[in-house]
Amino acid sequence: MNIAEIWWTISPEIIRLGPLSIRWYGLLFALAFVFGYLIMQKIYKNDKKPLEDLDKLSIYVILGTVIGARLGHCLFYDAEYYLSNPLEILKVWQGGLASHGAAIGILTALYIFSKKMKGQNLLWILDRLVIVIALGGALIRLGNLFNSEIYGKPTDVAWAFVFLRVDNLPRHPTQLYEATFYFISAFLLYLNYYKQKSELKEGANFGLFLILIFGFRIFVEFFKENQSAFEATLPLNMGQLLSIPFVLLGIYFLIRKVNKKKN
Repeated sequence: MNIAEIWWTISPEIIRLGPLSIRWYGLLFALAFVFGYLIMQKIYKNDKKPLEDLDKLSIYVILGTVIGARLGHCLFYDAEYYLSNPLEILKVWQGGLASHGAAIGILTALYIFSKKMKGQNLLWILDRLVIVIALGGALIRLGNLFNSEIYGKPTDVAWAFVFLRVDNLPRHPTQLYEATFYFISAFLLYLNYYKQKSELKEGANFGLFLILIFGFRIFVEFFKENQSAFEATLPLNMGQLLSIPFVLLGIYFLIRKVNKKKN
């Protein structure tokens, strides 16, 4: 055994009060929205936008995230079961959220928001919201770490984690790989916004986000265990296949930015 292995024994529960418990995942999920709101509040003030719009936007984002993430997990990873047992889809408390579903849910919610609310430019919102989405992704991956889920394949690297709630095998701590990269991405996206501000081309930050986040997702999936058995029969796993269209969309927006500069 590699003496540098990290034995992960932390409980997913912070505290239990009778039948109720506070879990790390739930806390970090909630903090993603809290920190996201505070950062967007600062951005709205800097850009002289009414905070009332942000309050309404936050409701759309929360609903889009939760509904999209749940439906994404059910339909992307176990559609046969959930379509046969549709009421099980409502049992969010039993776990099962997919980041690609959350991305689709957020995009859908923002599109509806931009059409329903006057003066709300979809790309303007996306260029700023991706900063906090990247941050939220990092916090949620830390929640996955506390849950000992979405872990990596067995490995002999010095920084391997042994998830005792799973097995006694040293594995890639892919939750930390993703969390670290998403924190860095959130910083880069904020820096890009802050440096350009009024000169930020519409869709540029959004395109950069898609390439960074989903490009890394394609890469890191090579180190992760598949979430569903059927993925073993695919040339790439579900996470990689779902990430490809997002990366292509990101490339489109960056090319669009370059063409606008030339014009």
